[in-house]
Formats: sequence, structure tokens, C-alpha cells
Amino acid sequence: MEVIGVILIGLIVGFIAKLITPGDPKPRGFILTAVLGIVGAFVATWLGQQIGWLHQGEPANFLGAIVGSVIVLLIWRQLARPR
Repeated sequence: MEVIGVILIGLIVGFIAKLITPGDPKPRGFILTAVLGIVGAFVATWLGQQIGWLHQGEPANFLGAIVGSVIVLLIWRQLARPR
């Protein structure tokens, strides 16, 4: 049941990140949006621990996961941009 909760939170966070980030809403699809949110939460947790805002083993909150997802989305779009 915990995995389903993580996927649902990831989907919500990924969707919000896609809404607030300018440009084409890529990646598209349910699975990629959920993965974006989950990876964003991991990025936010890692950054928070490196900066010292979070203790070891403490996860990022919902807002932090959104910020992490926006970071991941901006990097994704930069790397996927045609040259």
C-alpha cells in the first residue's frame, strides 16, 4: 500500500511541476509524470541533506518535492532539446 501512495504523491507532484514550469509539457503520460514526481522528491531530499536543512533519513516535504521535480524537469528539457 505504501508504494501506491508514493506513486500517487509522485503523480500529483509531477503534474504540479509540469504546470508551473514554462514551455512544452514534456514528458507526457501518466507513468513519466509519476516518475518525474518521485525522482523530484529524491532530488529534494538529497539536496536538503547536503545543504543541512534535512537530517539523515528525513524526507523532503511536499513543497520540497515540487521544487525538486521542477529542477529535474528543467534539466530534462535542457538535455532533450534538439541542437
